[in-house]
Amino acid sequence: MSLSEFDGYRPPEQPRRRRRGGPRRRGPGQGGGGDGSREMPMVPEAEFTSYYGRPVVKPAPWGHEVAAYLFLGGVAGGSALLALGGQLTGRDELRRNARLGSVAALGAGAVALVADLGRPERFFNMLRTFKVTSPMSVGSWILSAFGAGMGTAAVAEVDRMTGACLPLGPLRPVLRAVEGPAGVEAAVFAGPLAAYTAVLLSDTATPTWNDAREHLAFVFVSSASLASGGLAMVTTSVGQAGPARRIAVLGVAGELVATKLMERRMHPVAAEPLHHGPAGTMLVWSERLAVAGGLGTLLGGRHRAVAAVSGLALLASSALTRFGVLEAGIHSAQDPRYTIEPQKARLAARRAAGVVDDSITTAG
Repeated sequence: MSLSEFDGYRPPEQPRRRRRGGPRRRGPGQGGGGDGSREMPMVPEAEFTSYYGRPVVKPAPWGHEVAAYLFLGGVAGGSALLALGGQLTGRDELRRNARLGSVAALGAGAVALVADLGRPERFFNMLRTFKVTSPMSVGSWILSAFGAGMGTAAVAEVDRMTGACLPLGPLRPVLRAVEGPAGVEAAVFAGPLAAYTAVLLSDTATPTWNDAREHLAFVFVSSASLASGGLAMVTTSVGQAGPARRIAVLGVAGELVATKLMERRMHPVAAEPLHHGPAGTMLVWSERLAVAGGLGTLLGGRHRAVAAVSGLALLASSALTRFGVLEAGIHSAQDPRYTIEPQKARLAARRAAGVVDDSITTAG
């Protein structure tokens, strides 16, 4: 008998097949615990990834220009309401400053919007049609109608301030006649102008914005109220700024309550971007400045310096709210977890409610 160096080689054994109907024997460290007393998970915890690591939802291509437009649109709308209040109650200084503040915010917001669109004609292209189901289309018409009324009222104020030096000619009597109705018309569109941007965000598939759709409009309208009140407190004497102080305090209370309700009604995972990262920092400071500005308005709003500082705090608070909400939504679209986990929770809720015969619950 001859021997070779390969005679000692033993090929690997094939795994034994499990017998049908019989229990599977487990050795130490084979799937169970070391002592076989408990079952160990064979599949690792799922990691929320996406195809080729790309987001499930495409993040909105919006930058700080859009956040500035959201803020300035709210200031313009709230100031229009204050201008109408000054017009109806004979507060000429409040009416004038609120009108000029509104048209200035509207102009700056239009510049920010055009900067995001890239070319001015893109805005005019949105006015070619009116589509009720499109927040962008409806918002474009709201912005145009508001701008027409507020622009007319602001021109009348400038002409009055300059001693009728504007080259209006025979149009001056017409301007004086339509000034009041133009202010009323602008105030009619003030609320929709402050609220439609919330619909614009929540109508997207971005997880955090979409999950906040029931309360985001209340947050934005309240934020617009405290911002416009703050601007009037900065620009108007305390003797005529009483309505501005009241709308500012109401805006602070409304924003704090609406924000807490919004976060409570949202899915915990979808609400996470509102509390972490740059968005969380901005929203925390927004709340702090709103509380500080509201307390300053209540306790020292009749003192000129305190009113001005409180107004600036309220303006900064409103701006941080818009920037924080925008940043939180974009972050939620970049991480697949914020899309997948709420979807799974909604699917489980539908099944628990007995909905098992539609395309959503039967797809899996």
